[in-house]
Amino acid sequence: MDLGISGRVALVLGASKGIGAAVARELAAEGARVAVASRSREPLEELAGEIGASAFPHDNADLDGIPGLIDSVTQTLGPIEILVTNTGGPPSGPDPLAFTRTEWELAHRTLVLAPIELITAVVPGMRERGWGRIVNIGSLTVREPMSILMLSNSERAGALAAFKTIAGHVAGAGITLNSVLPGRIGTDRLFSLLGGAPPEAIAAEVPAGRLGTPEELAAAVAFLCSDRAGYITGTALLVDGGLAKLV
Repeated sequence: MDLGISGRVALVLGASKGIGAAVARELAAEGARVAVASRSREPLEELAGEIGASAFPHDNADLDGIPGLIDSVTQTLGPIEILVTNTGGPPSGPDPLAFTRTEWELAHRTLVLAPIELITAVVPGMRERGWGRIVNIGSLTVREPMSILMLSNSERAGALAAFKTIAGHVAGAGITLNSVLPGRIGTDRLFSLLGGAPPEAIAAEVPAGRLGTPEELAAAVAFLCSDRAGYITGTALLVDGGLAKLV
């Protein structure tokens, strides 16, 4: 299937590893001109060299650095037509009331304010061109919170609501905003959260009988970024092997 994004400029955040890196690879394989951003410079540049992308070191918490990031990508590759907002999870902990104000503020900054700032920066150009695709990487936990993920549960739910709100506002301009909600995807983050349990134990409750792969999630993201998905907006797509049916 031709997704119709060959030559389009895509910016992927949090792209140095895991889901973000997989999304960047998938978009590059579809012919997009990919900009990858992350605060981890060395793995980011390694990925860029591997897939023919352009690397832009950037910390998602640096809201003031977003205009400079957008300008750099635009000057290097052209106007941004595809935006994938992706941020690693904030700290976990067993007591939902134990997180500090500083931790709450940082979680809000990276999971809600940063995507909004990025969207605000790219939407005017998308409106002018009459085409744009924006996808946020969320989590299944926005539907069923995980007890140790108070910060992520709360802030990702806020981002989900924000994306749906904005989607209705810009739909008439040919711009779509969607969220992808990963379930148990085999990443370092998942294994860390679940205490290093073996993959078969983590997958035991998944109806598909296994963990998902970052590549499978990336394929879903790429479709939502495509011409073919132009009538899909304001949605939250579960990529979870059927797990949500049980929670």
